[in-house]
Amino acid sequence: MDLHEYARILRRNWILVVAISMAGLLAGGAASILVKPTYTADTQLFVAIQNSGSVQELQQGNTFSQARVQSYVKTVKTPAVLQPAIDSLGLNLTASELAKNVSAGSDLNTVLINISVSDTSPVQAAAVAQAVADSLIHVIDGLERPKNGGASAVSLSIVTPAVAPKTPSAPNTRLNLILGLIIGAASGVGIALLRTTLDSRVRGESDLRQVTDSPLLGGISFDAGAVQRPLLTQASHQSPRAESFRQIRTNLQFANVAGKAKTVLVTSSVPGEGKSTTATNLAIALAQAGQSVCLVDADLRRPTVSKYLGLDRNAGLTTALVGIADINDLLQHWGDDQLYVLTSGQIPPNPSELLGSDAMKRLVKRLEDAFDAVVIDAPPLLPVTDAAVLAQHVGGVVVVIGTQKLRRHELQKSLNALEMVGANILGIVLNRLPLKGPDAYSYTYYVQEEEGSRKVRASKSSKQGNLTVKSGDPADFDYARPAGSLSGRRR
Repeated sequence: MDLHEYARILRRNWILVVAISMAGLLAGGAASILVKPTYTADTQLFVAIQNSGSVQELQQGNTFSQARVQSYVKTVKTPAVLQPAIDSLGLNLTASELAKNVSAGSDLNTVLINISVSDTSPVQAAAVAQAVADSLIHVIDGLERPKNGGASAVSLSIVTPAVAPKTPSAPNTRLNLILGLIIGAASGVGIALLRTTLDSRVRGESDLRQVTDSPLLGGISFDAGAVQRPLLTQASHQSPRAESFRQIRTNLQFANVAGKAKTVLVTSSVPGEGKSTTATNLAIALAQAGQSVCLVDADLRRPTVSKYLGLDRNAGLTTALVGIADINDLLQHWGDDQLYVLTSGQIPPNPSELLGSDAMKRLVKRLEDAFDAVVIDAPPLLPVTDAAVLAQHVGGVVVVIGTQKLRRHELQKSLNALEMVGANILGIVLNRLPLKGPDAYSYTYYVQEEEGSRKVRASKSSKQGNLTVKSGDPADFDYARPAGSLSGRRR
């Protein structure tokens, strides 16, 4: 992964990272509050040579003192030094227990010994430090005294007496907060990376590109109001949702620049990805561009186009396929444009056989001869084989992906199923994209209309169409039909 991918992961999971960072910060603060304060008292001793003489003798004595200082430092934590201090103060500790609270050291090239003692009581910390220093002076004096008698050549004296500290040395609240924040942030980033690695859902174009290089025709942002008002004509003409379908319409024309795919099959991998609403709105968008369009509901298991458009589905595609009625008598005109709808008809017991029959192939050919564009809403690819069978009779396939729902391996299986039957995949439509964030797919430049001026142009007309449909005048629409586009030319 490159730097941009890491940035995208952090933008996707920023709430998680911030939450865990704040949890680490709170943990650091809680630790500072719950831990009992510890006070540290310090004292300092000076090591000197007793005898005096020439400059050379003094220099030799100083070198001798520096060499001995490290030995004296090690002696501080021995029972010989600590036990007398314990006895003098009457502490209920052993020498090894006290040694855990005592530390000693010396500065480089000096004859100074620093002793520090930590305790929960500042007064006792100072008393122990002073007692240890006094005990060290006595022990060193005895160790350095000649065996044949006489005074010790080394003298230790306290230059900085121990004083009870006023502020605790631990816990360090600022350090704990900083460490808690750093550990929390690092944990949050790690969890975000792990979550992204384990999550196989398609969330945006970056995830799509891990599966396929098929063209991305467009993206449709999630709109809570679309559940109640799913149609393109029910949205503002300049709304982002309407602009999304116009962009998909235009990109589809470029994807089909040769004009060979007059019939477009719209499908998805699993149910609930929004392929029916996409097919319906795509047909409406094409009709608004001045094309004569036929929308066919070929989802013979769970038909929904008639429900969206408010049309009767009792007589439709299955009625024509079994030869009960001619297609001229089954087409229903909808709206103010040249949009005709062939509903599903009665649900048959053998949808796959009907959709893969020669009758279906001939029906598609008749519709292509009569209309500029034919949009077919097909069942999902993975649960049933209907869409794969039907893909052999159409010029191109558009796959709708419901982001946050579909997983990458499911998409791969769907695309493989289409490739096995030799389907022409025109492109992908990403549906239910977030409005904000790294995977957002929205428009920021559009005219916002007043709520009271919005007009719903859909009219639920039940007029029956005829296969001699003429194309409407495209002059009043946003996009004219380029030569060789999906609209093609009437034969």
